[in-house]
Amino acid sequence: MKRAHIYVSGYVQGVFFRANTRWKALALGLTGWVRNLQDGRVEIIAEGPEDALNKLVEWCNTGPRGARVTSVQVFEEKPEGDFESFDVW
Repeated sequence: MKRAHIYVSGYVQGVFFRANTRWKALALGLTGWVRNLQDGRVEIIAEGPEDALNKLVEWCNTGPRGARVTSVQVFEEKPEGDFESFDVW
């Protein structure tokens, strides 16, 4: 079990990035949450197997149709196991 704290920059708000992130995370069996930040980035906390987290990060580099991702920052954190699903905030 791993935990990733992800920040996605670019044109990532108003293109259903959060909803698509939730769909992708659930399909990969991940738990956590996604939210928009005031500065225009999307923030994601995701927990699960390392290979599934890697696939989510890979997807974040492109995002949904309409998104233009300029950077993805990933920080590994200690997994806490406190999520039951994957939520959109």
